[in-house]
Amino acid sequence: MDEDEARVRLLDAAERLFYRRGIQAVGMDELRAAAGVSLKRLYQCFGSKQELVEAYLRRRDGRWRAALFAYVDEHSATPEDRPLAVFDWLHAWCADPDFRGCAFINSFGELGAVSDGVAQAARDHKQAVHEHILDLTRALCVTDPVALAAQLLLLVDGAITTAAISGDPEAARHARHAAQILIAAATVPSGAVRS
Repeated sequence: MDEDEARVRLLDAAERLFYRRGIQAVGMDELRAAAGVSLKRLYQCFGSKQELVEAYLRRRDGRWRAALFAYVDEHSATPEDRPLAVFDWLHAWCADPDFRGCAFINSFGELGAVSDGVAQAARDHKQAVHEHILDLTRALCVTDPVALAAQLLLLVDGAITTAAISGDPEAARHARHAAQILIAAATVPSGAVRS
């Protein structure tokens, strides 16, 4: 097995195990065994567990956002539908039997105070999601798209966290309803000029 294949196997195993059980609960030997690679090959691919954790988070960020954005694009007929489609996607994700909440909030909670790399990966993910939501709110005729995006991001994170803790994906539907109210309240009346 070449280094590229080993790297993919290790990242796949890390994503499964770290997300399901937590980063600190998974040892490198267990991860190596789950990936089917030797310990030597593991350390050729990733010099430390810290390096592997950061690579796992970066890859998960790209995959998570790509899935969300693709869903929003596919399930939105109008700009007004797009922010609400975010919550529809969240509902489906939160209903997945393997759902364990936000990998970035979980990782930050475990290691954010002791790992600058993990903290930065979590911040970068949240910033990228915020920017996407901001793009969606800027396409609407609302009084303050920046404030609305910040409010919607709070609903996103709240829905994910509530669904993870309660085990109830309906948190995303409740957040969607709250998002509808916020969007309606921020919408500039027809004929008025947006500031």
